[in-house]
Amino acid sequence: MSYIEKKLFAEIYINDSFFDTLKEDYKEFTSWYSKKSNNKDSAFVLYEADKLLAFLYLKVETDEIDSIPKLEAKRRLKVGTFKVEAHGTKLGERFIKRIFDTAIEMQINEIYLTIFEKHNSLIHIFERFGFYKYAKKTSPNGTENVLIKQFDNIQNDILKDYPMVQIDNKPKYGLSIYPKYHTQLFSDSILNNESVDILKDRSHTNSIHKIYICAMDGVTRFQRGDNILIYRTKDDKGSARYRSVITSLCIIEEVKDMRTFENEDDYLKYCGAYSIFSQDDLKGFYRTKKYPYIIKMTYNIAFKKRVTNGDLVDEIGLNPNYWGVFEIDNQQFKNILKAGEVDESLIIN
Repeated sequence: MSYIEKKLFAEIYINDSFFDTLKEDYKEFTSWYSKKSNNKDSAFVLYEADKLLAFLYLKVETDEIDSIPKLEAKRRLKVGTFKVEAHGTKLGERFIKRIFDTAIEMQINEIYLTIFEKHNSLIHIFERFGFYKYAKKTSPNGTENVLIKQFDNIQNDILKDYPMVQIDNKPKYGLSIYPKYHTQLFSDSILNNESVDILKDRSHTNSIHKIYICAMDGVTRFQRGDNILIYRTKDDKGSARYRSVITSLCIIEEVKDMRTFENEDDYLKYCGAYSIFSQDDLKGFYRTKKYPYIIKMTYNIAFKKRVTNGDLVDEIGLNPNYWGVFEIDNQQFKNILKAGEVDESLIIN
């Protein structure tokens, strides 16, 4: 299992071939890296079998940005250095999620980066999640695009607005997931009734998009943009009152019936990138159609405090006949978010 780790610059081998392209793009990279190392600065990295696959350095800035047009002085999170090896978009998305989580944790509304036009695949990933080209910045290394994202710049698009959540006038549901699947699917949302640090305990399952497959007919009511609270069912360590908990908030992208795919290959291509299930499991589901419904959703918020079944019944007034898929009214939903210590800045009323 590969984890995103935070390491000191001095702990990361600068002569790794991973850094060759950065040295080519930025003439001062080696001296800059040495300075960061001496200052005991750190960066996020991901290794797989001792091979460096991703590097991310973030810093907080408050100065004016000397670009055309200029960015006025304000507190921003700068994506100082970011590179991922070609690994599809999933690895890039995981690090973009880390960028967003850092900004949220530090209560910063605006993020920016500079990037050469030739890195068009990476630019495309950033633009998909709400960054846009604002300016140009020229240095001895050449001219780069300045991309920015402002959390309060709402575009009424699930992905471009991510991780922001619109709740008013949106249907709201609870969706139950068995513990063994929940742990793999929602790695941030560990079962813990105390407050947690959103920047810790991230695993390779921590992607923005999630695919879940089930047989509950109620999920066919879900529509794009619906708010979904993830309800982790009880394990064998205690009663549902204490061990069944709401852990996360997701937004529905779409629900598909696997019986609508033209063939198995199309189905596997759709599910493969973000599903927790193995290829063999996915093939078995397709051939038996025992679990026909495929839910694709974005993983927007991991609750800082888990809300137990007992809390839902006693404090929220929620007690549906069926805890598999259940409706939640607007006030109950807001009360659950408050009980879960969700950052209010992420919620659009």
